[in-house]
Amino acid sequence: MTDPLERAVEAALFAAEEPLALDDLAQCLGDASKADLRQALAGLEAQYAERGIHLVQRGGRWHFETAPDLAHLLRRTREQTRKLSRAATEILAIIAYHEPVSRAEIEAIRGVQTSSGTLDVLMEEGWVRIAGRREAPGRPTIYATTPEFLDHFGLTSRRDLPGLAELRAAGLLDRLDDQTGEANAEGGN
Repeated sequence: MTDPLERAVEAALFAAEEPLALDDLAQCLGDASKADLRQALAGLEAQYAERGIHLVQRGGRWHFETAPDLAHLLRRTREQTRKLSRAATEILAIIAYHEPVSRAEIEAIRGVQTSSGTLDVLMEEGWVRIAGRREAPGRPTIYATTPEFLDHFGLTSRRDLPGLAELRAAGLLDRLDDQTGEANAEGGN
C-alpha cells in the first residue's frame, strides 16, 4: 500500500512550476514534519530510480526529470547552444569556486579588468546572482552561483565541483600549464 505522504509529495512536486525545497514542501503540505518529508522523498527517489523519470535534488531543491539515458528520445528540436567567451567561463569558474566574490576579487584572480557585460551574460543565463554587498569600504557587490547553475551542470552542490586532480586528469590544466610555461619561456629570452 502506498504511503499517503509519499503520494502528496509526489503530487506537489509534479504540479510545481519549479523545483521545491524541503521548506516549500512542508509549507505546501501543511502539517508534515521535515523528518517525515525526508523519509517520503527517500522512498519516492528509490521508487523512481529505475523508471523513465527520476526524482532528483539539485541545490537543495527537489524535482522530477527525465532519466538521463532517455533524454534523447524527448528532444524534438536541437537546443541552440550558446558558447560562453573565455572571459565568461573564467569568471563563472572564479565565482563558483570562490563565492561570494566581488568584482575586484575576480579581477585580482584573473589579472585583468572584468567587463560588466560579461557578468550580465552570466546573470541573464541565470547562473550568477548578486548575493549582497561586502561589509567593506565602498560596500562592493558580491556575486554567487544560483541553483540553476547547479542544475545546468548536473551538480547537487558546489562540493561536487571538480578538484585540481580531476581537472588535471581530464587534461584541462595541462593545456593551461603548457601555455603558462611557453609564456614564461618567451619572457625569459
